[in-house]
Amino acid sequence: MLLAANTGFLWKELPFLERIRRAHAAGFTAIEFHDEAQTADPEALMAALIETGLPVLGLNTRMGATMGAAAIPEAATQARVDIDDAVRVARLVGARAIHVTAGKAEGDDARMAYMAALIHALDSFDGTVLMEPISHAAVPGYFLSSLYQAADIADTLDNPRLKLMFDVYHVRAMGYDLVRMAGEFMPFIGHVQLSGWPGRDEPVLAGSMIGMLRALGYQGAFGAEYTPRGAVDDGLGWMRDCR
Repeated sequence: MLLAANTGFLWKELPFLERIRRAHAAGFTAIEFHDEAQTADPEALMAALIETGLPVLGLNTRMGATMGAAAIPEAATQARVDIDDAVRVARLVGARAIHVTAGKAEGDDARMAYMAALIHALDSFDGTVLMEPISHAAVPGYFLSSLYQAADIADTLDNPRLKLMFDVYHVRAMGYDLVRMAGEFMPFIGHVQLSGWPGRDEPVLAGSMIGMLRALGYQGAFGAEYTPRGAVDDGLGWMRDCR
């Protein structure tokens, strides 16, 4: 099973490339990024990945103050630049997926802008393109804030490589029942993010969550995207249950 450390959340006090090495030392079997890799030295990044042997599951497009730009109509050019930059890095490191961050926006124009950005990502990248609904409790004003909203957009675009990032924290924060939503959206789920509830801290029930998702038919990888209560390495006991 591939279990990825998310460098946007874990070991944040360390330089980006050192987080990759710490993930390997901690026993993670993969790595995933927010948008740190876009500004990293390409040769140094590849050296760290070769040294550790960790596959890259995915990375976000640029986040910035608005958590992306894809759904912001007046930022259409920036959104395309962000996607192209993420695709460049994804090809360099062999990432399986890119997550197109939508940004803070609302309305029909935002939906059209977001779909145009997703089409550009699908045309530019031959891997999986992920959409992640993010709860307004975490990011007020974020455009994509519902599993059903994401499914509606995916149905409209009708591309099998467009998948759902199923983040268990955001699913719970939106008020959904985790098991029911996992079952309902299973064919659409392309990646799963693990964390605790309600504090978005260590996923102490990760073993049970993985077992539930496997029973429902999910065969993909998992990411550890949570805020540690203390030092990351002191709180990794939850990983024993996952093995």
